[in-house]
Amino acid sequence: MSVDPLLTDAEEHMQKSLHVLEEDLSKISTGRANPAIIEDVSVDYYGAATPLKHMANISAPEADTLLIRPFDAQQKQVIEKAILESNLGFNPSVEDDVVRIKVPMLTAERREQLIKVVHERGEESKVAIRNIRRHTKDDLEKMKNDGELPEDDLHRELSALDDLTHNYCDKVDEHVANKDKQLKTV
Repeated sequence: MSVDPLLTDAEEHMQKSLHVLEEDLSKISTGRANPAIIEDVSVDYYGAATPLKHMANISAPEADTLLIRPFDAQQKQVIEKAILESNLGFNPSVEDDVVRIKVPMLTAERREQLIKVVHERGEESKVAIRNIRRHTKDDLEKMKNDGELPEDDLHRELSALDDLTHNYCDKVDEHVANKDKQLKTV
């Protein structure tokens, strides 16, 4: 077994962990209307739990307003109920053929709570990246013990793995810092 696929696989997994963090952070409200905040709200669509993004067009026509246009106009009340039950702190209103949400301004207390959540998600992402590093390191050491990898190559590959890990942890810190800054900006 070659070493290159191990490092490539580790990088792919680290990239996926970073992508999950990006998606999680995009769903944290900063007081501005962002369709990503509600697109995964689960709606009971004729007995099946369906993400809102599969049932309606979601747009942000203004900085503090989300507009939901259901594909099936009869589902407006069901969508409204699902948003209320999602505990996102939104109070939707049904108007004609749309559901409108006014995104409330964040209080200082709520901002602090969200900042803690952002930092927790960042730390979870870094733990996932470090676990990927640990598993890859174990695989490399097993290859060395099995005689498939010389000692010098092991040290070189471990160094490359450490660099990769630090690079992705830095990217996590960057995403967390950007979201932190967004939340602190009034």
